[in-house]
Amino acid sequence: MQIVDKSGEGLSRVYGVTVPAADLTERLEARIAEITPTLNIKGFRPGKVPLAHVRRLYGKALMSEVVEATLNESTQKVLADNKLRPAGDPDLKPDGDMQQVIEGKADLSYEIAIDVMPEFEPIDPATLSLKRPVYEPTAKEVDEAVAELAKQNRTYETRTGKTVKAKDGDMVVIDFLGKLDGEAFEGGAATDAELVLGSGQFIPGFEEQLVGAKPDSDILVKVNFPDAYQAANLAGKAAEFEVKVKEVRAPVESAADDALAERLGVENLEKLRELLKTNLEQQYEGASRFKLKRALLDQLDTKHDFPLPPKMVEAEFASIWTQVQQDKANGALPDEDAGKSDDDLQAEYRKIAERRVRLGLVLAEIGRANNVQVTEQELGEAMRQEAMKYGAQAQQVFDLFRQNPNAQAQLRAPIFEDKVVDLIVEKAKVKNQKVSKDDLLKEDELPEGYGA
Repeated sequence: MQIVDKSGEGLSRVYGVTVPAADLTERLEARIAEITPTLNIKGFRPGKVPLAHVRRLYGKALMSEVVEATLNESTQKVLADNKLRPAGDPDLKPDGDMQQVIEGKADLSYEIAIDVMPEFEPIDPATLSLKRPVYEPTAKEVDEAVAELAKQNRTYETRTGKTVKAKDGDMVVIDFLGKLDGEAFEGGAATDAELVLGSGQFIPGFEEQLVGAKPDSDILVKVNFPDAYQAANLAGKAAEFEVKVKEVRAPVESAADDALAERLGVENLEKLRELLKTNLEQQYEGASRFKLKRALLDQLDTKHDFPLPPKMVEAEFASIWTQVQQDKANGALPDEDAGKSDDDLQAEYRKIAERRVRLGLVLAEIGRANNVQVTEQELGEAMRQEAMKYGAQAQQVFDLFRQNPNAQAQLRAPIFEDKVVDLIVEKAKVKNQKVSKDDLLKEDELPEGYGA
């Protein structure tokens, strides 16, 4: 095997590799000798198949295996001999006719293009100073949370009398049948459906036409399905619903008392308030952690300046730009981006791609230096939680994760990042800073130089 260093500019390396045809043939013969005793071919006793016959039957297929194995082994040799830490999978470019190589008539010759990891010294986490924004929920917020919970759990009582008419906030019990051009459509019918008027449960315009309806009345509701409706066969279509109003029910507010708590499976109102306060505290702690992490990443970004592997940046930018293009096509670009040219957007999002790659490398290096590992238990729990999102298919999704290393890597990465962030925060000088709820929850902007 011959390895030639062809170029090395920045973090990019190109090597030429040549494996003589004779070496490949020798490996092929060894492979044929290895499998021949296991073959069961008609007309020959087990283990007595002539090598020449095996070569005629399986020579090309086995040579393909030999070539693939040689590519992998020689690539690993290039990395090991040159002590390279690749920043992604190497690109292999065959030089010559691979069919000739498979037939044993030509040397295996190819180029390996590799981006290598940059050499840099990450900052000592102990030298970082950070502020952690903190906010404690007030008694008033807990009162509001209890009141909202009572509102959500209110009951409805049937309205009676000759003058009863449904109004906004009432619940109506209805049967309905939807039609397009006079024909009923699938999924457009229901019996004894409970609908709170003004709740926005049904398509726009439906609930408004039931305001003023009387019990035991028939109403023809005419609506247009939204253009972006999830069912493509209904999107943008005009429809009519034959609605039978069976009951009109008035809301009965639930008092914030022990009875409400008991209906919700909690011992009493005091315990319910404690649970709601804990929930609020967890929400604010999550927001606090998010802000602290953002401040940490901003510092890590500004305190490191080193060359970035070009292919990593391009891959990250391509991922971002694909999403931008999809948002643009769907009219979902942020207001601050909507009026910008593609050139301006590309310049800004390329900087964001570079920031992401830089931060990823810094966190990876700090994690490596401190032997941060994602345990199998942590990965298994992440797989389980992700699979549970798929309901009845949870077990199938979990099995897919177990069989797919790439899918596991996508789950492993954020776990690793959070563990490294926790390690840095533990070592850094962190001071709590009391802030208002609005300041804690408002969205941060990117640092100067990264666009809006």
